[in-house]
Amino acid sequence: MTAVDAGRDVSYHRFRFPADLHLGSADGVTAGPDGLVLATPADRVEHTDPHSGDTAGYDAAAWTSPVVPVGFAAAELVPSWTADAPPGCWLRVELCGWAGDTATTGWYELGRWAADDTTIHRASVPGQADGAARVAADTLLVTGATVTGWQVRVTLLRRPDAPAGPVLRTLGVVASAGDTPGTPVSRTGATGGPVTPPAPRSGATGDARGRVLDVPRYAQRLHAGGETRWGGGGDSWCSPTCVSMVLDFWGAGPTPDRYAWVAPPGPRPVVVHAARHCYDHAYGGAGNWAFNTAYAGLHGVDAFVTRLRSLAEAERFVAAGIPLIVSAAFTRGQVPGLDYDTRGHLIVLVGFTADGDPVLNDPYAPDDDGVRRTVPRAAFEAAWQGGSGGVVYVVRPESVPLPPAPAQANW
Repeated sequence: MTAVDAGRDVSYHRFRFPADLHLGSADGVTAGPDGLVLATPADRVEHTDPHSGDTAGYDAAAWTSPVVPVGFAAAELVPSWTADAPPGCWLRVELCGWAGDTATTGWYELGRWAADDTTIHRASVPGQADGAARVAADTLLVTGATVTGWQVRVTLLRRPDAPAGPVLRTLGVVASAGDTPGTPVSRTGATGGPVTPPAPRSGATGDARGRVLDVPRYAQRLHAGGETRWGGGGDSWCSPTCVSMVLDFWGAGPTPDRYAWVAPPGPRPVVVHAARHCYDHAYGGAGNWAFNTAYAGLHGVDAFVTRLRSLAEAERFVAAGIPLIVSAAFTRGQVPGLDYDTRGHLIVLVGFTADGDPVLNDPYAPDDDGVRRTVPRAAFEAAWQGGSGGVVYVVRPESVPLPPAPAQANW
């Protein structure tokens, strides 16, 4: 454990299964060899998919975490998970806020997730708001309650005739204090208006200066004017394009038979495949943070969403050989080298120059050759921290160790 970096309060906690089954409350789930599985159904659920109108019955079982204290008043909570959901199966993820030994919010749905779109249409759940909190796609925003801890519940659902059941491998939540932006950024691509970020906050640097990871370069705009389902096509596919780059960096991307359905194949069918399997049918885009890491997790890697306080923390990951997918927002000219406006955009941080400037794989480029960019450190840090509160996707094989976490652990 290293000393906490300067900056706001951020805390991340994760449960790993089956090892952590005993820490929570199991209602019909049990330990399988690779995670939690549905054993004896605790309930029978009739679910109507609002995006298709289809109604089906499901066997259901759930695991509820203990209350996890975070040590500060949280303003935002973002869950993420890795799981398998074969045909006929899906997961429901819910959050509840606590203060001390009292629940201070109700339960809110933070996602109805399936690995594909043949069983249900994967979606966040809009329209959830009360005096305590509200849901904004992948984020629970605390509005009128005091929340110093959280509880998460996952329900595993399976049609009775499904040949295999769902498996939950990991489940985590990042909590952050109130100096993060009050409204989550759009994750649909690289268009939109200005934001006003706070000043960056940097702690001690890592030893990543001069190191650039050899992440392949994929341009999302190669798909502009082609496939327009799943969020509007190439101009909107920053997040699945970044996830595809990082999966292929690790040699973990889907094999060609998995995306052979893409017809015509276009310039890079694996990105179309990722966009379809990250797509949030309620949000109307492929940028749901948790859905992207859940998609990555289907490929045998560890993946989760957290927030970092500074590029100094990000350097620790690059030093460990781990590229990061970061969410930023900026106006044209705010970050020299990124000459467009965006309310929210995903970019791969692949390294740093010897002077500490970030080296990026920015998918918002007309072709692959234009993806690699180097930008000024302070300007980019402000755009990242101000745009999303420092959100990153961490995607890496379990065999590649994470860097040591700070005392107030945010990974």
